[in-house]
Amino acid sequence: MSFVAINVLTVPEGKGSTLEDRFARRAGSVERAEGFERFELLRPVAGTEAYLVYTRWRSRGDFEAWTRSQSFAHGHAQASRRGEGEAPAATGSTIWSFEVVSSTDPARNP
Repeated sequence: MSFVAINVLTVPEGKGSTLEDRFARRAGSVERAEGFERFELLRPVAGTEAYLVYTRWRSRGDFEAWTRSQSFAHGHAQASRRGEGEAPAATGSTIWSFEVVSSTDPARNP
């Protein structure tokens, strides 16, 4: 059963583009992690100011193994390093976790 982890980021007003730029320059090692299926950075358009970092995994075990890996530690250490005087792009983070119980893909024409 697939597993989804969503990191809910509190982003101060005016810092969204900074966050997006930092994600564009991220290490990218998650793509090579065992069991990784998908990454998306979701920008809010209505109802919230929070950004969502969506990752989908083959299993919860694969996600947990990645969070214990050197690649995870390196990527998150890189994200916390900023230039002098640079404020953080996000000021809070909450992880939501889900098991995928139902899913569908677009219909394909024959």
